[in-house]
Order: sequence, then structure tokens, then C-alpha cells
Amino acid sequence: MLLVSMGNPDRAATGSDTRFEITASRARWLYDNDYRLVGRYLYDPPGSTLDKEIKPGELQTIFDAGLRVFPIYQDNARQLSDFTYGQGYQHALNAHDLASEYGFNRGTTIYFAVDYDAQQWEIDNHPQGIVTYFNGVVAGLANRGKKYFHGVYGSRNVCINVTAKTSARFSFVSGMSWGFSGNLGYPLPSNWAINQIKEFKVTNGTDTFDLDRNVWRLKAEPGVDSVNDTGGPADSYIAYVQRLYDHALAYKSSNNVGTNASRLVMEYIRHKKYKGLQWWWLADSYDEGFVEYCNSRDMSVRNSFTDTITGYQLDATHLMATANGFLENSDPSDKQKATGGDIAGWGGDVMTFWANWRNSVDEYASPLTFCQAKLAVPGTVSSFGYTDMIEDVDGYLLAKHVAGGGNIVGWMKAHYNDGGGLNRFRSHFDRRWENATNARASCWDVLAGPAGVTVGAARLALITGAGVALPADYVLVPGNAEKLSQFCQGFSDRQLALIGLENSLASKYKENLATYRKQAAQRAAAR
Repeated sequence: MLLVSMGNPDRAATGSDTRFEITASRARWLYDNDYRLVGRYLYDPPGSTLDKEIKPGELQTIFDAGLRVFPIYQDNARQLSDFTYGQGYQHALNAHDLASEYGFNRGTTIYFAVDYDAQQWEIDNHPQGIVTYFNGVVAGLANRGKKYFHGVYGSRNVCINVTAKTSARFSFVSGMSWGFSGNLGYPLPSNWAINQIKEFKVTNGTDTFDLDRNVWRLKAEPGVDSVNDTGGPADSYIAYVQRLYDHALAYKSSNNVGTNASRLVMEYIRHKKYKGLQWWWLADSYDEGFVEYCNSRDMSVRNSFTDTITGYQLDATHLMATANGFLENSDPSDKQKATGGDIAGWGGDVMTFWANWRNSVDEYASPLTFCQAKLAVPGTVSSFGYTDMIEDVDGYLLAKHVAGGGNIVGWMKAHYNDGGGLNRFRSHFDRRWENATNARASCWDVLAGPAGVTVGAARLALITGAGVALPADYVLVPGNAEKLSQFCQGFSDRQLALIGLENSLASKYKENLATYRKQAAQRAAAR
């Protein structure tokens, strides 16, 4: 499938979708006819004669022509029997693996298709149904480490329901299917990015191929203009944050805005990936005026950088969203409880990880064993991986620094350039929990304590939305509280283990930091 962006970010653009390979001549035709964003399939099911998946070298051909790309996944998806939890789970695993093989970067949205007029009862049905299928997609992507977001392709009603019940990132609406009852009388979903409106044939010399023309909602789905990106060095990212901070100060001054400049920088970096109602509850809305102010000055969101201490690539958008949430929500007075700040950070990841265990219970009967094998273990793919934990911890520490009167640039320099990150896990543990008993109890509170609006909504989205029961079922059923207790013990144990790992690797981490400083000095001298 294929679509397009053009110039002015305040209006819609023309697009289309196709199953055909984008060759150099087709890419040229698209660009010459004002197309800028190309959607293509990750997969062609066995037995298909369409040959529609992305071909070797095709992505580079698209980028070389000045086009952007986004990935779509469809495996049949034309009748109710194609939509079960297990199929959604397996499709998500396959989509993740294929997208990774193609080199799609972390944070890319993959659109999963519902290519028929699903009725409301089919959307809601269980154990077969559209929402059930997408719950499986959520769980499958989480199992692979939450590298990619899920989007939905289907009728307006399908997109509305899947978005509301599984938090789909964007909607691709099959709007040209006028006969679909799911398009009649329903509004466009609030997160619509693409609306398919007309089928036509392109004749380009002797070459012909079919396209479905779409409307692309600018400022929505951005697509990607490169693959296999790696995080740049921290000094370059800190310089980028400095530019954003300077813009924030100028914006505040010229527009009489009272928002903290560091908060504005956090909002800008997280605004594309972490937005919508769930993030309004956790971190408030973001300043759209500041986003436009930065974009008009040739700024853009930079997603990642390389940690100076561990050498791992960090997702800056997740880190800043976490910091934004902790800045908006103070720590609880009782360290055994949890707040919306925790949900924006480790608490939300714990909920996803709980659901991940429940989906892996056949392999890991013991939640304690699952935590020991999968929770924040370096080099292990998990829904709560090692870099997720680093981003949660660093986001918390950044928020506390800013809340105490510091600024984001000063913290980043101290943390990544001057060695503050050498003791990140110890600093976080001491400030948030003080002891292992509090850490264990706060994990329990996140999963099964009395639920306020924020925590309750997160449980529905991250646990129930991943196709499993709420953890309270292990508390309310006699004898089953032990499962939740083991899980929370595993969480607490991992916090202490991370401090131990930090201590044992102290000399290696200091060596990494010294190497980084030397390379940063060389880069500065070369400029």
C-alpha cells in the first residue's frame, strides 16, 4: 500500500496504496506526481500469487527517490475465522521479525489489516473477533520487546473500536469501500492517518500498475526515511537538547508562556510517539504551539542516542515521556504505593510484563522464574527489557532534577558526560523505594492495589488489553495470591540485582565513559 505527503503540514495530502514493487521508475513517477510517503507490505502469505512483499533493495530505492515508507501486515484477514487471539499473537511475532529483518527502526507503526466489512458482533466476539485478534497483536509485539507500535487498517467502525479497546497508534481507513456498513454513519476515527478513497491504474510508459488513492492526514503518520538507524553519540544528542532548550526559552519569552522550559523539551521529544488520552492522564497534553515553533525552525524529533555508560542504544522518546510523567506526578508519600508517574515509567512496563508472563505461563509456570529470566536482563528480548529499565530510571532521575529547580541540559551533561549515570540504579532505588520491602509492595499496588482513574485505565489497556485477566484474580481466588507475591518478589529482586550489576561492572563502565569522552573531544576538534 502506498501513500503520500506534500508540503504544508496544516492540510491533507494525496496518497495511494499498491501491492506492486516500487522500482526506480515507479518511484520517480510517484515523486513527480507529488507523492512522498509509500506504504508497502511486509508479508505475502504462502500460496498467494500476488507477490506483494517488499523486495530486496526496494526500501533504498524508495529513499533514494525522496520518498518515505511505512509497513503493512496482512495475512488473509478477509473473514471472521482469520481473527483469533492466537493468530494475532503469531502475526505480531512474524510482523516484528520481518520488520526487523528489513531494518525498520524502533517506534515504527505496523498496520494490521481487517480487509472485510466486519459487523459489530464480529468486532466484539470472543474467542474469535477483531478486538480479540488485536489483543493478540498487542501481546505478540510486547513479547518481542515493544519495538513497534500497532496500527489498524479497516472500516471506520473497525478502526474506532480497535483504537478504543487496544490503543492502536494510527488508523488507515478503508474509505473507498462505500458498501461497508462499518463506514456508514460513523465518523473518521480520532487517530486516522490515512483514508483510502479511490482505485485507479497508473500508466508510466510501458509500465502499468494499480493504485488506490488515499488522503493522508498531515502531522499524523510520519513514515520513515531510513532504516537500520543506530543511536548517535550522547554529545551530539545533548547539543540537540541544548538547541531545543534555547528555543523553549525564546518561545516562553515571546509568547508569555509559563511552562517550564525543560518540560517543553520533554514534550517536544515525546509528542509524536507518546500522545493521546492515555498520555493526557499521565503527563498532561503537550504544547502544540511550541511544537510548531520548533518545526518552523528546522527542528525534528530525534529518537535515540547511545548511552555513554553501558553502550546500549536508548529510546529518547520513551525516556522523555517517562520524565514528563514523573514531573507531572509527585512520588507517593507512602513509598509502598504507586502514582501516575510510576505508570508512565516502571509501573506501566510492569503491567505489560505481567501480561507477558500470563501469555507465557505454559513455558514459565513460576512468575519468579519468569522475572529471573526476562526482567531487565542485558541482551535478552523482553517486554520489560534492560534498556526499558534504564530509560525508566533515567527518566525518573531527570524529572526529580528538574522538579528541584535544575534544567534538562545540565542534568544530561552531568548524567551522560560527567559520570552521574554510573550509579543510576542505586540512585533511583534509594530515592524511590529506600528498601526492597517498599519496592515489592509498590509493585503489588500497581498490579492489584485499589485502582484510581489513572491506574485503573492503565490496567485495562496494558493487562486486559493484552488478552489476560487482571492480576486481582490471583488475589481473590483462594491460594492464588502466591503467584502475584512471587511476581512482585521477582521485581524487587531485580532492582537489587541491577545495583549489584552496576557495582560489578563499575570499572568497565568507567572505561566506557573515558572512551566516550575521548571520542567526543575528537569530534569537537574536527568540527
